[in-house]
Amino acid sequence: MPPSLRQARAFVSVVRLGSLTRAAEALGVSQPTLTVQLRQFEEALGLRLLDRGTRGTLPTTEGLRLAAEFERLVGDFDLLMTQARDVAAQRVGTVRLAALPSIGTTLLPRALARLRADRPGIQVLIRDAVARRVAALLRAGEVELAIGTELEADPELEAEPLIVDRMVAAVPFGHPLAGRRSVRLADFAGVPLILTDPESSVRVLVDRAFAGQGLSATPAYEVTYMSTALGLARAGLGVAILPSSAVGTDSPGLMPVPIAGPEIRRDILLIRRAGRTLSPAAEAFLAALRDAAGAAD
Repeated sequence: MPPSLRQARAFVSVVRLGSLTRAAEALGVSQPTLTVQLRQFEEALGLRLLDRGTRGTLPTTEGLRLAAEFERLVGDFDLLMTQARDVAAQRVGTVRLAALPSIGTTLLPRALARLRADRPGIQVLIRDAVARRVAALLRAGEVELAIGTELEADPELEAEPLIVDRMVAAVPFGHPLAGRRSVRLADFAGVPLILTDPESSVRVLVDRAFAGQGLSATPAYEVTYMSTALGLARAGLGVAILPSSAVGTDSPGLMPVPIAGPEIRRDILLIRRAGRTLSPAAEAFLAALRDAAGAAD
């Protein structure tokens, strides 16, 4: 029979406490049971570890040498068990997440605030990425969860809707469109437009909507990052068409005006690998994210 951790713990306890009686009490077993465990441990190792005599139970020379090593082994195991229980209880852990940059300005901060309030020991590592890259990171196993949009059919991935993200016009204060309750695509005629680059999912939706109205979305400025688009609009260089999740309602110097003719929208999805168990930390983050998404509706 191979040696067991229980036997090693019994041996370490006897050496540390210097008494079979005290060791049995500390381990919560009877002294005969402890004696059997020690004998089985010696037999499994093929070594005499303890001398029993009138002076009590003392470690042999080899037993004394091995006691320190087994004590370290038992200590490492106990530490690992404590860490595993902390992870299972969602007290600690790490979540690797890929997310659209626009989500990083609104929904994601709210979710992280909820998570930190409830589970301060959980760390979230965020990879900002465009929609195609979000799914690629998830497939490659570089992240555990992803927040994206327009997921193509893929048996390796599964998704659930989080929020509906509507496009708005980010209009600088003082602009003729700033006082409107909503705008139509035809209202952008003659207005310098600030759009994201053609590779972005937002631009695809915008071009599709304009084409559906027989119009053309010709940008005065074309940018990669939505923060750049906001900066250009704030400087009065034009009107940016961006997701409401990126503009929010408190963008300094800008007025988000809904687009209603037609409405341009996208479904924001939570994406995960199909058939894979999430870590407890990811489950905790997911609960916070769903709460934040529900509050945003």
